[in-house]
Amino acid sequence: MIKIFKYFDPKLVVFLHAANRDDALHEMIDQLYHLGKIEDRQAFYAAIMDREKIVSTGIGMGIAIPHAKLADYDDFFITIGILRKGVDWHALDHAPVRIIFMIGGPDDKQTEYLQILSSLTMALKDEEKRKKILSLTLPEAIVELFSVF
Repeated sequence: MIKIFKYFDPKLVVFLHAANRDDALHEMIDQLYHLGKIEDRQAFYAAIMDREKIVSTGIGMGIAIPHAKLADYDDFFITIGILRKGVDWHALDHAPVRIIFMIGGPDDKQTEYLQILSSLTMALKDEEKRKKILSLTLPEAIVELFSVF
């Protein structure tokens, strides 16, 4: 199993003020852009939305995992968005989403991508970990929760 901890960065933890899914995505994408992780906000957003059109990335339990794979990227990254108030994400369980893990990366590393998704999903099955994510206020502390994954 792949260690997802290496894909996290405290600079990529964003405490969001969005009132809906699209605003949350834009806030997270803006952070990625300002930190130089992505060069084209519109292309990344379009790729995220193309994936959302297939099926919602709201996986349930208050979590969404939007993702985009584009040819321009060499490595994967994960941005964490924390919402004070849940937003509708058309999640599988219809619950509002408060924790977002946005994954971006290359379109030619499907095996690594699937391993990241699998490891992340396994880590998030822990209800106590989800509660802890929502209670913490320091990005470093949130990232540290995944140090064993």
